[in-house]
Amino acid sequence: MANDKKDDLGHLRIQIDQLDQKILDLISDRARCAQEVARVKTAADPDAVFYRPEREAKVLRKIMEKNVGPLNDEEMARLFREIMSACLALEEPIKVAFLGPEGTFTQQAALKHFGHSAVSVPMASIDDVFREVAAGAVNYGVVPVENSTEGVVSHTLDSFMDSSLKICGEVVLRIHQHMLVSENTRRDHITRIYSHAQSLAQCRKWLDSHWPMAERVAVSSNAEAARRIKGEWNSAAIAGDMAADMYGLEKIADKIEDQPDNSTRFLIIGNDDVPASGDDKTSMVISMRNQPGALHAILEPFHVHSLDLTRVETRPSRSGVWNYVFFVDFEGHKDDPVVKKVLERLAERANDLRVLGSYPKGVL
Repeated sequence: MANDKKDDLGHLRIQIDQLDQKILDLISDRARCAQEVARVKTAADPDAVFYRPEREAKVLRKIMEKNVGPLNDEEMARLFREIMSACLALEEPIKVAFLGPEGTFTQQAALKHFGHSAVSVPMASIDDVFREVAAGAVNYGVVPVENSTEGVVSHTLDSFMDSSLKICGEVVLRIHQHMLVSENTRRDHITRIYSHAQSLAQCRKWLDSHWPMAERVAVSSNAEAARRIKGEWNSAAIAGDMAADMYGLEKIADKIEDQPDNSTRFLIIGNDDVPASGDDKTSMVISMRNQPGALHAILEPFHVHSLDLTRVETRPSRSGVWNYVFFVDFEGHKDDPVVKKVLERLAERANDLRVLGSYPKGVL
């Protein structure tokens, strides 16, 4: 019986080796095809754009539709995401600015969206991310825009009012917060806990229950929190897996966020419009006259044409005290006939209307 099991296991291993060779050959074929795509594009246009968000979204959706398991759809799409990232790097490596330092959730979102073959460049602030993309120093930027627990990131919305950059994509990241210590930490003498202000807020109830007497110190990022505790014996940090791995920290409690479905949405910003992918969102900013019924004037065209609004946010206008602008997200692409009708109706009513971008809904 033991020999039969060894024979079965040996046969399965041979099968796996043969399949691995086929996978290797097919990935190499795909990579060579990507190189040929780059050659054809460059011959036709020296300034050709290699990264096509709508094309990648279509490919990943198709992979998920055709997947028959046993790997789940998202896991299969992640594998193809990395293959596509590596092949694209053969054509032209993508440089992506993100809100740093390294180890932040924003970098994790950038790698989730672009794959690990992209070159990620940390920036000190959201303003710096916008500036680097506008200057052409990087191809794209990744900035947080809203958290399911703590709400909108106002700085990101305000940055769009001063920028001509476009939204080219979105990525939603499930946020898991962990209580971390270093090898120097005396765990029974923790008196200070570092983290970003939003992360401290997302773990407020857990901290109240487990560490009510510890001082909570807000710092510029979770990665900075992780870095700080390396040199202190009485402190801990709240951060994610990436920061924990980067600074060699140990989890003494994991997934301590108060809301188990805690997620953050990030926007991909760039300089180019994105064609329709078939399942898209549009974001825009609208400045209305300060008068009764202004919000109704915005909402009514969406109701008439049955367009699904996914978010409406207000921010103070730069044009005057007590004037406001509306940031609106809705389903559909700006080139869709129905969306065009809605935009025309809104343009008649608004002081100013600017489409920030139409882009594929986040696939992963």
